[in-house]
Formats: sequence, structure tokens, C-alpha cells
Amino acid sequence: MNSIVVAELGPTNTGKTHRAIERMLEHDTGMMGLPLRLLAREVYDRVTARVGEGRVALMTGEEKRLPPRPDYWICTVEAMPTDRQVDFLAVDEIQLAAHRERGHVFTDRLLHARGRKETWFLGADTMRPMVQSLIPQASFKRATRLSQLRYTGRRSLKSLPPRSAVVAFSADRVYELAESLRRLRGGVAVVLGALSPRTRNAQVAMYQSGEVQYLVATDAIGMGLNLDLNHVAFAALSKYDGAEQRDLFPDELAQIAGRAGRHLNDGSFGTLNTLPELHPRLVSSIETHRFNAVRSLIWRNSELDFSNPEALLDSLSRAPRGNAFVRVERADDFDALRELSQVPVVREVVTDRASVELLWQVCQIPDFRKGLFGQHVTLLRETFLQLTDGDGKLEQEWLSKQVSPLDDVSGDIHTLMDRLAAIRIWTYISQRSSWLHDAEQWQERTRRIEDALGDALHERLVERFVQRAARRSARRFIRPGATPRPRSDSPFARLGQLLGEMPDADGDAMTEEQFVQRVVDATHEAFEVDALGRISFEGQPLGRLVRGKDRRSPLIALAEPEVWTGGARQRLERRLVALARDLVTEAMGGFPAEALTGAGRSAATRGLAYRLAEGLGVITQGEAREQWKLLDAEARERLTAVGVREGQRFLYVAEALSPPALQRRCMLTALFQQAPSPKGAPQEPVLDVSDLGGREARVFGYEVLGPVALRIDIVERLAEALRHPHGTQQVHTLMHELGLERGVRMRVLQALGGQPGGAHAKKRRRRRRGRSPATAPDKGGAQGPRAQYVEDQ
Repeated sequence: MNSIVVAELGPTNTGKTHRAIERMLEHDTGMMGLPLRLLAREVYDRVTARVGEGRVALMTGEEKRLPPRPDYWICTVEAMPTDRQVDFLAVDEIQLAAHRERGHVFTDRLLHARGRKETWFLGADTMRPMVQSLIPQASFKRATRLSQLRYTGRRSLKSLPPRSAVVAFSADRVYELAESLRRLRGGVAVVLGALSPRTRNAQVAMYQSGEVQYLVATDAIGMGLNLDLNHVAFAALSKYDGAEQRDLFPDELAQIAGRAGRHLNDGSFGTLNTLPELHPRLVSSIETHRFNAVRSLIWRNSELDFSNPEALLDSLSRAPRGNAFVRVERADDFDALRELSQVPVVREVVTDRASVELLWQVCQIPDFRKGLFGQHVTLLRETFLQLTDGDGKLEQEWLSKQVSPLDDVSGDIHTLMDRLAAIRIWTYISQRSSWLHDAEQWQERTRRIEDALGDALHERLVERFVQRAARRSARRFIRPGATPRPRSDSPFARLGQLLGEMPDADGDAMTEEQFVQRVVDATHEAFEVDALGRISFEGQPLGRLVRGKDRRSPLIALAEPEVWTGGARQRLERRLVALARDLVTEAMGGFPAEALTGAGRSAATRGLAYRLAEGLGVITQGEAREQWKLLDAEARERLTAVGVREGQRFLYVAEALSPPALQRRCMLTALFQQAPSPKGAPQEPVLDVSDLGGREARVFGYEVLGPVALRIDIVERLAEALRHPHGTQQVHTLMHELGLERGVRMRVLQALGGQPGGAHAKKRRRRRRGRSPATAPDKGGAQGPRAQYVEDQ
């Protein structure tokens, strides 16, 4: 309840999501709930390109990417882990709280989901009265569209300008329009909500890179997907919404039309000439972004009674209080619960609270097939009965019987889409680890099948809707010994050599799309980066890091960039940018620089965090002293919690002095300086000053002390030991282990402060200095008897 609540409301192309991402990254932890898994994946890609994949989790119903310690969570709204506390929380497209089927989830997030420090709700301005009523303390920001949107009337398919999207509301109509555009324009990309993220990403990448200039889509593009569109043409103005065929509401049309015009580029919208002109009043509403306010939200009780199935149904049916809410009319999970609670064999095993809760979890398995509801209920019944019998796990043989028939990439587009919808159910079930024996194996298997079907579907879409002359990446690589290879100087041959003609899981030659997706889905550990910044994937050279504006901002250069199609090139570069961010984070010892330099921090915290980031996690006490003094206790605790340590000579992130971090530091520094690291760095704890070649030692993780450069972690150990009265022997032992000669040891100790014996030694030195004028320092700064004392010690 102490969270600051911000409602940023306005039309499309206002930068709302972008600003929310930026604000989230200013906090130590954050979570974003998005309306589509396609959009969740897009935002995940954007965030990982900023902070690396090691700090970001992706959570949707069918996909989970969980690093060991994520700071940021990108989720679909339904998959948001609401029991996890984060500093910043945002929910996008909050106007969906009025959606007939999904609205109750958005309403629940509006009422109950909060970040510890800050909460943002993003969406259409039509939600302003409802948010004001329900959250009186909320502050409002009016988001202004960055470009103009204008109506251009009716057009034929033939007269559509390049970078246009045609929008229809059924798969059959989408395919019909795509086929017509293929004949007219040579190629088109296709986007439907039923596509897997893998297929959708490949289609969008093909469009975004300019390989094709036209897109045919359903209203799936209306929910914040960022596309370089100049024009949106409606092929229909009505849709089937799951209950009835109805006309689209003006704000729904605006949501889709607003996809035209990216950033500061103006956009236009209209209809195909098979439809009448839009009414002037409707056109004015869309162009000026003025629509009727939302007056009620869809609601479902979240305080459920699990004492028995009837009590659960009653609590789900409870009517809301007041006029702000309307109880959800129907939902698949409620209907499934009502059906199953009447089945005698189910009633026999639902005898306690735990079994009722399990029944409700099973009923929430989504029906992606959208076919006969009775068929889906039968599947849920069998699943529940297996989970309540024996060891409480699904039978391996039964699972295999359900999944194996779907592992087939033959067939046409419709067949593949049906299989994709079916495997998504099992992908969802496999994420319930407690339900399965060897859950990881089933997760991998269902994901592999979904990926293979997605790749096959993309190939079929390309084959059908893109002329061969305009597209070459769907070719299969030629495997050695199969057929004659093409000329060695052709782009296709170089691409085959680059990938090593890698076989896929079935031993077939791998297409470009399959290889690219394999790279995109790979974990950080699958890549190898050498000391020169060269990146390999599964033994294949993929690219390299090149000099950026500073050590923290290396750029990416693909190996053989000309052999990739534009869409593949963009996706590979995005993945390698995220990898580069992970490498920088490793060099800084995991220091969350983005969060600590945000606007919500004090000037001293921001300044210190910026210096630490600039120093890759290590700065001198001289650089840190003034800002460290200005920090309050809370700020110091926050820095300590992320690993910052106040050493004797340095302020540093503890993990930034670990061997892996120092290796990354040397690689990034050498890359920026465009010269190799000093010989022996960072493995050797001691370097000769001459090995530095006149370069600064600190940037490689060393400190010059006398005639040698010691690694900073060693320097801190020595300096810490010198603070203690009886640390002299420890220092002497360590210096001996480092292989330093006696004369060198003395000069190193002098550079460290020259007080190896603590307070007692200081008194002895003062007495000696008082007894003889010979103790005066010589011109070089050394002292005769004092130097001898140090050497004796």
C-alpha cells in the first residue's frame, strides 16, 4: 500500500512500454506483465540486450527461462508470480480489464499487484475514470503520440504502399490475402496469434529486415508489437470474439491502426476497397484518440473456498460489490470445473482441500486447440485421475502416447498449426514439475517438438507466400557425401562452411532458421569467448566483439555477415548483444549498474555507482572517498548487499576480483585499447612493470608498487594484513610465495605505506629517528635505518 502508483495512459506509439522498461531498470528488481507471450518475448529480448540474460527471467504459460538469480521478471499477465516481491511492477494494456474472458486477471492485477516502491499501469486513456475511482492515490501521466495518424480511405491490394500491413480476423482470410499479395508483390510475412513465438519471430524478422515489404496479420499485432509499419489496411471490421460475431469497437480499431507510424514517422490507415468508407465520426475518433471511457471492469473473486467442489464453484460465482465490476460471464476453467465436479469417479477422489486445489489447477490447463470442449474436458479428467492415483504423477507411457503423434513435421499449414496448438498444451503441463517423472526431460521434449513444428510451419509459410527468387534461407544445407557441393566462392557454400553443415536432432541438414533459433535459445554457457573477443557457438565461429565507445559497450560483428538473410542477421546480432552485456556484467562481478544509476537514487549513490561501473567494479579510495562519505546508512547497506566492499586502497565489488571476472576485464580492456593484454595477465599475480608497455596497470586489474605490478586482489590482502600489529609475518610469507626478491619486497611495502609492524613499530621508528640524524630521508625517499628495519622484518 506504500507503493507509488503511476497510470501512464494514452494512444499507441507514445513510448509507454519503453519508458516503463527504462524505469524498471532504475530499480534493483522489477516485473512487467504483458498481454501476449509474443510481446513478453519481445520485451524480454529488449531487456536482455540492455542487462544480459543472466539477470532476466521470462515467464509465460508455456515458456520459462529462469537464470539462478534474476533481478527482472518479464511475464504474461496470467503468469506473473504475484507472491514474489519486487521494487518495481508494471502491467501493460490495462484496459484489457474490460475484456470479456481475460479481463478478470487484469482487474485482479489492478487491485492487488504492487511493487514495493513503485507500480505502473499502462494502457488506453479510456481507463482513467476507473483507475481514479479504484486507486485515488494514483498519479496520472498523459502519454502523447509521437507521430500523426491519418485516414487515407480505401485502397486495392495492388495500390498498397510498401511497409503495409493488411489486417483480417480469421486464419483462412489471412492466408487468402497473403496469397494475393504474393502474386502481386512477390512475398509477404504472416502473423497470427496462434503461431508459436519461434514462428512469429522468424516471420517478423523477415519483414523487419526488408526481405518482404508486406505483412498480413490478425489483431495480434495490435497489442504493442513493434513493427516498422507505414500503413494499416483493414480487410474486415468485425470479428468472432469467442461468443459472437460482432463489429469492432472504435478503440479496438484504433489500437490496431495505431501500429502504423513508428517513433517520429507518421502513419496512415484505411480499408481495402472491398469495404465501405469508414464513418467520418469514427475516423475523427481514431485520429484524435478520443473514445468513450470504460465504465465497468470484469471481475472474479480471488478469495476461493477449497473445502469442496461446490464451495469452490460458489466462491467463483460470487457477485462483485458496487457498480465498478461485472462478474465474468464465462471462462474455460470454470466450465471445466463444473463439468468435472459432476463426474462420479472424480467426486470419489475429491475428498479434502488439497485434492480440490489440485482439481482447480488441472482445470486451468488452457485449451489451445479451441475445438470441441468435451474433448478437452476428457483430457483434464484423465490428467486429474492420474495425479490422484498411485504416486501422484502422470504415467510415462500415457504421456508418450499423447505426445508422440505430435512429433511429425509433415503436412500443410493447417495440419502443422493444429499440432502446434496441441503440443502447447503438453508444453504447459510439462512446466508443472511436480506432476511428472523426469520433468526436465519432458520439458525438453515438448519444447523440441514445438520448435520443430514452428520451424516447419515457418518453412511452409515461406514456401507458400514468398516467391523463391525473393528468398533463399529456406534451402537446406548440403551434407558431405550426399550431393555435389556448390562453388566454394558462393554465399551458400560459405554459409555451409560457417555452420559446419551441422545436422539437426533428426540427422537432417539444418536450415538457416533452425540454426538461428538454436543460437537465440541457447544459454550463456553454450557460447565460448576467447581473450580476443572471438565468439564461437558449439565449436563454430559466429562473430566477435569489436571496440565500442567504452569498455562497457562493445559492439558486435558477425562472421561472414553477407551470407545471412536480413532477418537472421538481426536475430543473431540481438542475441550476441545480450551475450556481450552478460560478459560486461561478469567483469563487474554482477554489479547492477543500471539499477543504481537510476533517477530514484541520491546523487552520491548515482555518482559512486557510475564510477564503479566505469571502473568495471573497482575504483581507488581516492576516487570514492568524497561520495562514500555522503552516503547514508541505507545507501551503504544497499551497496554492501550487491557486493561492494570498502578495502584499504580500493572500493570494489567482491566478485569483480575473482579470476573469471578479471579475465573478462582484461578481454574488454584489450578490445577497447586494441592491443593485447600484458603478458601473464590476469593469471599471474605479479607482473614486471616493463610488461605493461607504458599502459595503465589498473585497467587490467593491477596496481604498480615499486618495480612490479601486483594484481589488485593481492594488493588488498597485503594492505589488510598491514593494518594489524602482528600481520608482518603474514605479509612476509605472502611476498615470499609470490617470488619477490628481498629488495623488491621492501619497495613494495614502502609503496603500501611502509608501516609493516603496526603501532609498536611506529614508536620504535620514532625513537630511532630521534637518536640519529642519519635517519633523514634521502633524495629518493628511502630511509637508511628505516629501510634496514623493513628489510630485517
